[in-house]
Amino acid sequence: MSSERTEVLVRPGVEGDLIALTDLYNHYVRETPITFDTAVFTPEERRPWLLSHPEDGPHRLKVAVEVDSQLILGYATSSLYRMKPAYGTSVEVTIYLAPDAGGRGIGTLLYKSLFEDLALEDLHRAYAGITQPNEASVRLHERFGFRYVGTYREVGRKFGRYWDVAWYEKEL
Repeated sequence: MSSERTEVLVRPGVEGDLIALTDLYNHYVRETPITFDTAVFTPEERRPWLLSHPEDGPHRLKVAVEVDSQLILGYATSSLYRMKPAYGTSVEVTIYLAPDAGGRGIGTLLYKSLFEDLALEDLHRAYAGITQPNEASVRLHERFGFRYVGTYREVGRKFGRYWDVAWYEKEL
């Protein structure tokens, strides 16, 4: 593997990203407990998710791509926290990196861009649920000012075992 760093661009996600984003997410569905989805998605099944993240507003989708190849290296989102109206100034954030994109600062670039955009919105808090163990994700969130607020013990079952989810919050 080359030690050269490729230039990375962070931009809003667009419909043309749907297949690559679906493939990236499906890796985590199939191979990890990081998401509690248990069945892979087709791009058409994933389209409503993509369309629920416009370029403006509190619910965003940021995509990191290699400038030369346009290969998607990861994405970050802010999404509806809960359905009830009083939760409207809270968002849940998440980040997914391509399997070989970790340790390159991609997550930092994605969250930096996402939180810069969210600073312009009428938001009060961001929440992140991190399936345990996941030290890399904990470190990333803490670097961005998230603080630990509690753990839901054995809240999800996947791959024949129960998983804890640690919850973090950040003031916006």
